[in-house]
Amino acid sequence: MGCNRNCGLLTGTIIGAVLAILGGILIPVGNNLIEELVKKEVVIEHGTTAFKNWIVPESPIYRQIWFFDVQNPEEVMKNGSAPILKEKGPYTYRTRYTHKVNVMKHDDATLSYFLENIFLFQPNMSSGLESDNITTVNLAVVVKAFKTNFIFHVLSLNILIQLSKSKLLQTRTVKEILWGYEDPFLKLIPFPNIDKIVGVFYPLNKTFDGPYQIYSGKDDINKVGIIQSYKNNRTVDYWESYCGMVNGTDGASFHPFINKSEELYFFSSDICRSIFVTFESEKTAKEILVYRFSVPLSTFEPPTTNPDNMCFCIDMELSRNCTLTGILDLSSCKEGKPVYITLPHFLHVSEELFHHVEGLKPVEEEHRIFLDVEPITGFTLHYAKRLQINLKTAIIGDENAELFRSKVTDKIKLLNIIQIVLITLGSVMFLGFFIAFCACRKKSSK
Repeated sequence: MGCNRNCGLLTGTIIGAVLAILGGILIPVGNNLIEELVKKEVVIEHGTTAFKNWIVPESPIYRQIWFFDVQNPEEVMKNGSAPILKEKGPYTYRTRYTHKVNVMKHDDATLSYFLENIFLFQPNMSSGLESDNITTVNLAVVVKAFKTNFIFHVLSLNILIQLSKSKLLQTRTVKEILWGYEDPFLKLIPFPNIDKIVGVFYPLNKTFDGPYQIYSGKDDINKVGIIQSYKNNRTVDYWESYCGMVNGTDGASFHPFINKSEELYFFSSDICRSIFVTFESEKTAKEILVYRFSVPLSTFEPPTTNPDNMCFCIDMELSRNCTLTGILDLSSCKEGKPVYITLPHFLHVSEELFHHVEGLKPVEEEHRIFLDVEPITGFTLHYAKRLQINLKTAIIGDENAELFRSKVTDKIKLLNIIQIVLITLGSVMFLGFFIAFCACRKKSSK
C-alpha cells in the first residue's frame, strides 16, 4: 500500500512538473502564434480584417461642427466693438460611410484609391437643425474679395456692400454657411469668372479627394497604411522644404505592435500637412486597452521657439513675424481663401488674440487632438481631430468592439489565463506531491 501511495504521489509530482513546463513553453509559442495572426490580418489585401475595415470603415465616423454666433453684430459694425461670441452646436454629419473609389492594386506592395467627400446630416446627434440661424462673418464679402485680389479701399468696399444691401456680419442658416449661398455682393464684383456661391465647405460635398497611394504591408508590415504618394506626389506644394512632405498614414491605422516611445505620423488633407502624435497614457475603449497619443505642444509653437515650424509660417503680418503661437495659415491650400486654422476656442494660441473677442473658453480635454490606438494591431479605435472650424470624431461601435474583442483581445486574454493556470497549477501540484512524496519516504524509512 505504501508503494501505491508513493507511486501516486510521484505521478502527481511528474504531472505537475509537466503542466508547469507546458505553461512556460506556451508563453513564447503563444506569443509567436498571436504575432503571426496579427501580421496576417493587418495586411491590406482581400480577405483580411484590415481590408474589410479599410475599404469602408464599419465604425461610424462623424464630423461635428460648432459655430460662434455673434451676439452683438450692430455694435461690432457701427462702433467697432469686440464681438461677443456664443457657441452653438454640435451639428453632426456622418462621413466616410461609402466605399473607397477606384481602388487599384499596383503590386503586392501598394494600392491606390480616392476618398469621396460625402456628408449626411444626423439630426438625432445635433443640437438643432440645418435651418437654424447663425450670425457670423459674411463669407462673400471677406473670402471672395480677398481671393480676387481686387484692391478695395474702405470707401469702395462700403459702397458695394450698401449697394448690394449686404453686410459684413449677417445671419444665415447652418446649411447656407456650410454648403453654400449666393450673396448679392458678389454680383457687383467686376470679374466675370467669379463663382457667385460661397460656403465653408462649398463645393466639398460629393467631390473626391486623392488619389492616395499606400503600402499594403505585404512586403513590410511596418509600412502598412503609410501613404506613398498623395495626388501622385510625395509632397504638397503649399509649404517649402520638409514641411511639404507627406508622412505617415491617414490616421485610421498604423503598423502593429506599437511602442510607447515612438512618434506616430499621419497626413490630413483638411489641414494640408502631416502631423505627429506622441504617447500620453493608457486608456480603454469599450473594454479594450489602447494607447492615447496626442499632438505635442511643440506643433503649435512659433519658429522662435520651435525652428522646425519655420516653413509653416507664411503670413508675416498675421503671425507678428512668426512669433504668435497656435495659428496655421491655410490660404495657399484653400484656393486662396484667407483661412487660418487653430485649435477650438484658440487653445494654445497667443494670449493677445483673446483681447479681440469675448466668449472664448479653451478647455484642454475638450479641444485637443488625440488618437487612441490599439497597440497590438495598430488600429485606431477612437480619435478626435479638432480644429477651430470643424471637429471630427469617431469611436469604434459596440458591434465592432465586440468583434475586435472576440478576434484579438479575448484570445490574448484567454491565452494569458491558460499560461498562468498551467504554470500555477503545475507548480502547486509539483510542490504538493513532491513534499508529500518526501514525507512518505521518510515515514517509510522509519
